[in-house]
Amino acid sequence: MNWQQNYDPCGNALLSTLLAALPVVVLLGAIAWLEIRIHLAALLGLVVALGVALFGFHMPLDAALATAGYGAAFGLFPIGWIILNLIFLYHLTVQRGLFAVLRGNLAAIAPDPRVQVILIAFSFGAFFEGAAGFGTPVAVTAAILMQLGFRPLAAAGLSLIANTAPVAFGALGTPIIALAGVTGFSELELSKMVGRQLPFFSLLVPFWVVWAMCGWRGMLGVWPAALTAGLCFAIPQFLVSNYHGPWLVDIVASLASLGGLVVLMRFWKPKEIWKLPPTDPADAPAVTAAAEPTPTTARVRQAWVPWILLSALVFLWGVPAMKKSLDGVSSPSFAVPRLHQVVVRTHPVVPLPTPAQPTKPEAAVFKLNWLSATGTGILAAAILAGLFMQFTFREMARLYWQTVVRVRHSLLTIAAMLALGYVTKYSGTDATLGLALAKTGGLYPFFGTLLGWLGVALTGSDTASNVLFGSLQKITAEQTGISPVLMAAANSSGGVMGKMVDAQSIVVASTATNWYGHEGSILRYVFFHSIALAALVGVLVYLQAYVPPFTGMVVK
Repeated sequence: MNWQQNYDPCGNALLSTLLAALPVVVLLGAIAWLEIRIHLAALLGLVVALGVALFGFHMPLDAALATAGYGAAFGLFPIGWIILNLIFLYHLTVQRGLFAVLRGNLAAIAPDPRVQVILIAFSFGAFFEGAAGFGTPVAVTAAILMQLGFRPLAAAGLSLIANTAPVAFGALGTPIIALAGVTGFSELELSKMVGRQLPFFSLLVPFWVVWAMCGWRGMLGVWPAALTAGLCFAIPQFLVSNYHGPWLVDIVASLASLGGLVVLMRFWKPKEIWKLPPTDPADAPAVTAAAEPTPTTARVRQAWVPWILLSALVFLWGVPAMKKSLDGVSSPSFAVPRLHQVVVRTHPVVPLPTPAQPTKPEAAVFKLNWLSATGTGILAAAILAGLFMQFTFREMARLYWQTVVRVRHSLLTIAAMLALGYVTKYSGTDATLGLALAKTGGLYPFFGTLLGWLGVALTGSDTASNVLFGSLQKITAEQTGISPVLMAAANSSGGVMGKMVDAQSIVVASTATNWYGHEGSILRYVFFHSIALAALVGVLVYLQAYVPPFTGMVVK
C-alpha cells in the first residue's frame, strides 16, 4: 500500500512550514543554546521529527519507524564505519609516537600556524574530500591541527570551514553524478556549471579560514600563501570540471594546491610567525606519546607511511572499477520492510505524473557493501600501517576495542542524526521547507541556492541534498524562466556551505579532537561563516541568472 506525501498538511503554507521546521529548531536549539549533550539532543530531535511526521504529516507508524531504522543503519554504515577506522589509525600512530613526529615535520614545512591551517585544513583536506568524502577530511585534518597545538574548538571549526569548496565534487564526483540522475542533465553539463561557481570560493576560502582564525591583520600577513593555495586549487578545479568531468576535480586541484604551497614555502616565509594561544591541559588528547627531540630522516619518513598508505588506499577504494570489483565479491542489499516503494512524492517536488511516466514510489534499499566501503579501505590502511609499526594483531585488537569505546557516543549521535534526516526526507517535511524557499519569485536564484544549503544542513550530504531537491530546482526554474542547469548546479554549490553546520560533521570534528560534548560551541563558531558564505554563493547565482557579463557563464 502506497502513502503519498502532503506538503501542506495544515492547509496553510505558513503553518505547515513552521511545523516542518520544528525538528530542526529543536535540534539546533538543544545543541547550541541549551547545551544538551549532543547524543541526547539528537535523540530529542528524532522524537520531535517522528511526532511531526506521524501527527502533523500523517505518515503511517510502521513506515515512520522503518525510516528511522533505515537512517540509523546508514549512519552506522558507511559513515560511522569511516570514523571508527580513521580514529583507530590515528591511535596506532600516536601510540608509536609517529603522530608527534609528523606534527613536527609539518611544523617545519610551514612553521606559521596560519599557513598550517591552509596547507592541512584546505589543501590536504580537499584530497580526502575528493577521494572519500563522508566526513573523512574533517576527521583527518582536525586531528592533525589538534596535534600541532591548535585548541580543540579552533581545530574543529577551522577544519569545518575549510571543507567547503571541494564538497560538490567530493567522493570522485558522487554529488554531481547523483544530481545528473534526478535532473536528467548530463554529468558534464552540471560539472561545467558548478565549475563556474565554486572556483570563486576556492580562491576565497583560504583567506576566509585564516581570517576566522586570527582576524584581518593576521590574514594579511600570509596573503601570498592564501593566494597561492586558492589559485592553485581554483584554476585546476575550473579546467578539470569544464573539460573532463566531475570525477577527478578535487584530486587534481588538491594536489596542485599542496604542490604550489610547498614550492612557495621554499622561497617565502611570513615576516612574523603568528603564535597560537597556549592550550589548556584539559584539552589534551586521551592517547599521548612523547616524540624524540630531533627525529632522524628515517623516522620522519616512517611517520608519513601510515598517511601515505591511507591516501593511496582511500583513492584506490574510490576508483569505480575497484568498487565494482569488490561489490562483485560481496555486496548484499536489503529492501527495508514497510518502507521500500511505499512513499510516493507528489507535485511540485516531482513532475506531474502521466500514463507514460507515472511517479515511482521511493526506493528504500540498504546496501551492505562492506568490502567496497571507504571505511574498509581505511581499516586496510590501518592494519597495514599497524604491521609496519610492528604492532601484533593482539595489540591492534585491544586498541581497536578501546577506539570503539571512545567513539561510542559519536556513533550513537550519527545514527540518531541520520535517522532524523531520513524521517524528514520520507515524511516530506524537508520538501515543505524547500517549497517555502522556492516561492520567492524573482529572488529565487538567491533563495534556491539557500535551499541547497538547507538540504546539506539537514542531511549532512551534498549528494543527499541533490537527490532531495535537484528535481524541485529544475521544475521551479523552468516555471520561473531561469536556467534549470544553473539552479540545479546552485543546489550543489550552495549546499557545500551547509556542510560545516550539519550535525554529522560537527560530531566527526568533536570526536577527532577528543572534544565530545562541546558540539554546541563548535556550531556557534561556524554558524555565521556558513550563513555568510552561503549568502555569497546565492549572490553569485543571482548575478549569473540576471546580470551581464555573469549571465554569459551559464551553460547553455
